[in-house]
Amino acid sequence: MRKRYLIEVSPNDQQVVFCPPAIIKNKTLKRFAFGSKSIEVDFLPHPDKNDRIVISKGIQEALKFPNFGIPLHLFIENELLYIGPLIGIFTAGFTPFPLRPIGDRSLFFSKLLSVKKTVGALPFVFGEQHINWEQGTINGYFSHNNKWVTIEVPLPNVIYDRLPNRKSERNPKLIIVKDRLQKDYLIPWYNPGFFNKLDIYERLLQDSSVAVYLPETFPFTSFSMIETMLANYGQIYIKPQNGSLGLGVHQIIYDKHQDEYYCRYQDDGNVNRLRKFSSLEGLFKSVFAHQNLEKMLIQQGIHLLRNEARPVDFRIHTNKDDLGEWHVTAMAAKLAGPGSVTTHLRSGGDIKTIEEIFPKEQCVLYTEKLTKAALLLSKALERNIEGIIGEIGFDLGIDRNGDVWLFEANSKPGRSIFTHPELQEFDLLTRKLSIAFAVFLTEQSLLHPEELFK
Repeated sequence: MRKRYLIEVSPNDQQVVFCPPAIIKNKTLKRFAFGSKSIEVDFLPHPDKNDRIVISKGIQEALKFPNFGIPLHLFIENELLYIGPLIGIFTAGFTPFPLRPIGDRSLFFSKLLSVKKTVGALPFVFGEQHINWEQGTINGYFSHNNKWVTIEVPLPNVIYDRLPNRKSERNPKLIIVKDRLQKDYLIPWYNPGFFNKLDIYERLLQDSSVAVYLPETFPFTSFSMIETMLANYGQIYIKPQNGSLGLGVHQIIYDKHQDEYYCRYQDDGNVNRLRKFSSLEGLFKSVFAHQNLEKMLIQQGIHLLRNEARPVDFRIHTNKDDLGEWHVTAMAAKLAGPGSVTTHLRSGGDIKTIEEIFPKEQCVLYTEKLTKAALLLSKALERNIEGIIGEIGFDLGIDRNGDVWLFEANSKPGRSIFTHPELQEFDLLTRKLSIAFAVFLTEQSLLHPEELFK
């Protein structure tokens, strides 16, 4: 683990920073920086403490440094000594209520920010309305002592994108803010954008390291294509290209012995339905009458592993750490609800650990296969899409032959699996690494900006 240093504030206005001698030995340092602000100071060795840096109240105020008593990282570049990182978490949906400033997501954000001490960073939450462009500052929301406090801080070293949905992502005002912070201020921005299922599929299909995990997938073009896929696979899934939470997913099964079609889906009243039709045309006229099929994709059906006659798939979280390396940080099995087309909780699904539903030998085998697939897919996505990715949630399946399949990749994965008591420690790990990755990005942006902004 990188060494971190406590920042101590002394009650004077001297433009002097006292450092452990090893930090400043044989170095020419002229400026001290926090976030986007820096000032000229003198650096002197601290006479007797090697674990802290002492700055004056005047330096603290000039840099707008909030002192929470957390040991922070140091970065040295071009005669500047930076402390931090200062991490801005960008979102939307703020409220006027001080106890719940981000509405229902306030608890999630307070838990996310709670890792600041273990990571050695200062994360805060903000929206476009909190930026003061003239001053180069942000009125950020910090979580401290179980309370929300707003503190004016400089523009951050790194920004973590936590916009809540595609609608906010398409907001022209937010797009302008994002472009300005990235292009004019060169602030690294990670986890930008929700994934489009078809776009992800087409990009990964070109990557030989992961093409084996991809079920055949096409945009809807004609009924004849559906007939062909049903003849080949016996079942298909029809999904919205930009859907989430399993909404709008339909399974179509063809019984070739009876020459009949079955459609499983959830209706507008959130009731799981299974209907039988004598023709594909009749099925589409009845079930898809009010849907725009051109926004749908058709995917090969997979005969999944089952537990107690219920189909099982898996949610795998991957995160990058403070060295920029990928890790599998959480893994859960999801069992489909009775009659449900998906394994989502809202459709009656259940979350289990892999150990709860498979014998030990199978657990080891499946865990190895899923881990290998998730890491290969994470690296392939990183190679094949624009922007900086720090975390991904994968929905993977294993068929009756033991082969792994990718159903979906999520750039902003939901956290429902962490309601399971045995998965709560992994909830902490995913939160910790999603913030720790910003330490790596800060270092890269200062020392190797050409790598980040190429």
